[in-house]
Amino acid sequence: MVRAIDIHVHIPTPPEYQSQRQRESSGAMSRYFGARAAEQRPMDSDQLADHYAELDMVAVLLTVDAETVSGNPPLPMRHIADVVKKHPDRFIGFGAVDPHKGKMAVQQLNEIHGLGLKGLKFHAGSQRFFANDPKYYPLWERCQELGLVCLFHSGTTGVGAGTPGGGGIKLEYMKPVPYIDDVAADFPDLKIIMAHPSFPWDKEGLAIIRHKPNVYMDLSGWSPLYFDPLVVQYAKTIAQDKILYGSDWPVVTPERWLRDWATYEVDPAVNRKIMRDNAATLLGRKDLITE
Repeated sequence: MVRAIDIHVHIPTPPEYQSQRQRESSGAMSRYFGARAAEQRPMDSDQLADHYAELDMVAVLLTVDAETVSGNPPLPMRHIADVVKKHPDRFIGFGAVDPHKGKMAVQQLNEIHGLGLKGLKFHAGSQRFFANDPKYYPLWERCQELGLVCLFHSGTTGVGAGTPGGGGIKLEYMKPVPYIDDVAADFPDLKIIMAHPSFPWDKEGLAIIRHKPNVYMDLSGWSPLYFDPLVVQYAKTIAQDKILYGSDWPVVTPERWLRDWATYEVDPAVNRKIMRDNAATLLGRKDLITE
């Protein structure tokens, strides 16, 4: 058993895979999130594993492949799998594909599944695509067949925030309705996580998780102090089985998130669902919630 499953953790990128643009973006995001330097200390994967061991948590490691738009080669999926293999008690891995690569992206799903990765992350703002465009439907169909969870960024983003033109990122790509909702309707057996409370469309996100059994919402990317009260009310009551804890490390640390979440009075049984049990069930890791 573990205390929690952090469903939204960005895997540390080794220096050899970092571009100058990525390093600059990291600094801009830290300023956007008001990250505390003492809490946001740099870590490699081994140090991150030790940190999550101290917290008695499992981290779901995420990355994004936006090569077509950014020109930056993606982190190799083998690297993510190797990190998880080295720290199986602390990490669960998600892969990534560039949806613009068409058939090649669909073929990559077989490799991702074969490596034991549990899902994929998509950031439609950075990748510049509308998830409900039929040309991407072969991706969702194959993910559904393989049982790969799809995590879609939703709502505004710290990526590009505060830079000229927001770094060229258009928020329209990340609206829950119609883009994520259409995919959920057309692929009812595809497990979907909407990353973040979807601000400023948080009510759309709440409507989707109540309406679509295959869609969940993680609470990452924000200090809980800034949640809309309705998000908290849904999490405590009618959506308690569809809400997942996530931090968004390194820009929002588990320590900060937990400290701010503690300001709400949440029933302990409900809190266990949000912090751990819902994610364990979704990811097929019920071993994390049983003795």
